[in-house]
Amino acid sequence: MLSVEEIKRFITEDISSEKKIFARKGQAYYDGDHDIKGYRLFYYNADGNIVEDTTRSNVKISHPFFTELVDQAVQYILSGKDGFVRSNVPELQNELDRYFNQNEDFVSELSEVLTGCMAKGFEYMYAYKNEDDRLSFMCADSIGVVEVRAKDTDDNTKYVIYWYIDRIEKGKKRIKRVQVWDKDQTYFYVQTNDGEIEEDTTEPLNPKPHTLYTKENDSSTYYENFGFIPFFRLDNNKKQFSSLKTVKDLIDDYDLMASSLSNNLIDFDTPIHVVKGFEGDSLDELQQNLKTKKIIGMESTDAGAGVEIKTVDVPFQARQAKLDLDEKNIYRFGMGLNTAGLKDTNATTNIAIKAAYSLLDLKCSKLEIRLKQFLRKILKVVLQEINDLNGSDYQMKDIYFQFDHEIMSNAQENAQIKLTEAQEQQVKINTLLAVAAQFDQETLIQNICAILDIDYESIKDKLPTEDDLISAEQALNTVVIEEGGADESKTEGSPEIPIE
Repeated sequence: MLSVEEIKRFITEDISSEKKIFARKGQAYYDGDHDIKGYRLFYYNADGNIVEDTTRSNVKISHPFFTELVDQAVQYILSGKDGFVRSNVPELQNELDRYFNQNEDFVSELSEVLTGCMAKGFEYMYAYKNEDDRLSFMCADSIGVVEVRAKDTDDNTKYVIYWYIDRIEKGKKRIKRVQVWDKDQTYFYVQTNDGEIEEDTTEPLNPKPHTLYTKENDSSTYYENFGFIPFFRLDNNKKQFSSLKTVKDLIDDYDLMASSLSNNLIDFDTPIHVVKGFEGDSLDELQQNLKTKKIIGMESTDAGAGVEIKTVDVPFQARQAKLDLDEKNIYRFGMGLNTAGLKDTNATTNIAIKAAYSLLDLKCSKLEIRLKQFLRKILKVVLQEINDLNGSDYQMKDIYFQFDHEIMSNAQENAQIKLTEAQEQQVKINTLLAVAAQFDQETLIQNICAILDIDYESIKDKLPTEDDLISAEQALNTVVIEEGGADESKTEGSPEIPIE
């Protein structure tokens, strides 16, 4: 078991690692906390020293493009309505729906895992037993997860250290909870600020097995271990880098251009007054008069006296062009959907819309490969539980993953396509009916079913036979003849009305 000194050392080394430093930066940008927030202005004073300029405007505007890029990808991956864990075995599909597809808690946690994966480069999900004695899963913040291996070259994790800030007490005392997981049990510790790590005395059982439970009509407490460390990691890429890496410089440039433009507009929103031949009030009083009274008085006898108003043209067009270029490249290299190009949906064809989705689809397709590997690890333990509870022998080969994506489309074009398809069906059916005399009834019905996308085998037993059609035709002819005869008899044998 790890000592408290080793736990503290592992946490400290992990916090200062390059991977975790950039992971925190990715999370900061996802939260809208960009580097522009720390932007400062400096100038050289009369002595040649650099000092901070606190008088000029220093607008700091964060533009959360990265938040949109991440949320787009997450919703695109999980946009399917029929779930993503599939099986051709109906009984197994019902069980899988209970754990995954129709489990809102799992879908919510998976959404958090995908968000953290792209924002920070990797994210964790851990397993636990719920009140129904079923496996459930919850997202674990990767910033607070430390994998400990027996050797640096060993791929098998021996311990997982999971820490989080439980609360902040008065005096800004941060209470940090630390858990150390192995394949059999969990050890609990507590740390105040950056002090020593101590055993958590508030836990009634320390260390504690993975699962504790009681049986009906039995006051004894039983325990069960998973036999593995119940933490599963989803990587954004091989190097576990955040998706921010490709677009951070572009976002920073956009923030700087937009903030600088705001500073220019603020600093030069009022004209500069050039006063000639002024020898009256002090400059402070002159400035006050310009701000409050909007007027100043001058000696009329002084031929050189006068006031000129100077304005400064802000280079708006150049900055706007740079902003547009940065925005275009952010969506291009961030592989996202730029909805600015889809404003006029009536004039945008479905082909153009699909083309706009191409980069987003490519990025999500790459991530889905790793997501399937991640879900396979979770599915392995879930499938074992299903087999144990039901006495079944389902295998991993009985399950597959399918991610369906919803894409915007042009409603007017879709309606036109449906109308064209309906007209095409009508033409085909009319053609068949025109040559119906050349075919037998079965062939004719089969072709009509093929056009209308109807399963012929499912309705053929309900169709009338040729004998039924002949009988119906004979009955119809009889009715027509009888009605015709009755009308004729009424016409010829109508009684004469006497005329008085």
